[in-house]
Amino acid sequence: MALARAHLADPDLLVLDEATSSVDPATEVRLQRALEQVLSGRTSVAIAHRLSTAEAADVVVVVDAGRVVEVGPAAELADAGGPYSRLHRAWTAQHV
Repeated sequence: MALARAHLADPDLLVLDEATSSVDPATEVRLQRALEQVLSGRTSVAIAHRLSTAEAADVVVVVDAGRVVEVGPAAELADAGGPYSRLHRAWTAQHV
């Protein structure tokens, strides 16, 4: 419902706070496809703990204990050896 309202309102900026946190993996895939359409052509900020959400972002900002500790594309951060890299390795190990 919220995605439909966002699509109709056509905002320049859309903030998503844990948009996929309470859905199963199959629903997450469908929701991500819908989000791609709604987010097309606009700026969005996605607050997420799921790395699958971060993987779709142009820029990832990693916050730890209230401080920004990393900023960059997900692919670069995955290889940088920092907090995102450690989370990414653990996440990919679960999905292999």
